[in-house]
Amino acid sequence: MNNQQQKWFYLIILSLVWGSSFILMKKALLGVTPIQLGALRMIFTAIFLLSVAFPSIKRIKKRHWKYITYTALAGTFIPGFLFAFAITTIDSSIVSILNSFTPFNTLIFGAIVFGFYFKKAQLYGILIGLVGTSILILKGADLNPDQNYWYALLIIIASVGYAFNANMIKKYLYDLDALAITTGNFLLLIIPATIVLGCTDFFKTFDSGNEVLMKSLGYLAILSVVGTGIAKTIYNKLVHISDPVFSSSVTYLIPLVAIFWGVLDGEKLSIIQVFGGVIILIGVYLVNKKK
Repeated sequence: MNNQQQKWFYLIILSLVWGSSFILMKKALLGVTPIQLGALRMIFTAIFLLSVAFPSIKRIKKRHWKYITYTALAGTFIPGFLFAFAITTIDSSIVSILNSFTPFNTLIFGAIVFGFYFKKAQLYGILIGLVGTSILILKGADLNPDQNYWYALLIIIASVGYAFNANMIKKYLYDLDALAITTGNFLLLIIPATIVLGCTDFFKTFDSGNEVLMKSLGYLAILSVVGTGIAKTIYNKLVHISDPVFSSSVTYLIPLVAIFWGVLDGEKLSIIQVFGGVIILIGVYLVNKKK
């Protein structure tokens, strides 16, 4: 498989995995609070990665740790809680659509803060993708008028964090393999995540006989291992072999998968939203156009 094929393969895998993450969060929130979901997701992921990939930590040099810390906070810790809160108020499919602001923020901050060059086709692709995203958001608001779309600001803030994360990995962690970056992130996060969980009533009220809670933990386990641990490693690899803008364009494909799961779970979908999805796909194509 050549580099170009790898890029698209990773992009499709990530869109399928992360597109399914939103419905898993929605199901997990039936038994835990948003703060507990965010903390448990990081703890489960950390346990998984440290149990299977701890030796990769040795590859992290002293000069890497500062950026490992920044990417852990911007790419995982802060967004993890913001998404958990947003999804309690907005449909999971709409939350995934709002996340599509990530490529735009990645390009803008990449150019302004990190000095990355981008092609005109990438800018056009991102703008077209935003048009498709806007159609999905506006129609989603029309179909679900009772939802509080002020919570959309939480996802916009998270998308800025993802943008900084991708650009920092490309610029400052280019010489460190993807697995080491991901494992290093969660090594740093396991303690603060445990402290946050301890500040809730999770340990006081935990009951292994609570069927709803145990199902929630099962969804969280899948979300953590596959949707966070494995997926973030693949994403970091994608950033290495492509560029931050193309990598972040996965957030344009994620809504198509998330909407599919949302519809199966009873969420509403219109023909106009399907049209918006087609526009998004055109945008993703342009983001990866060579000329």
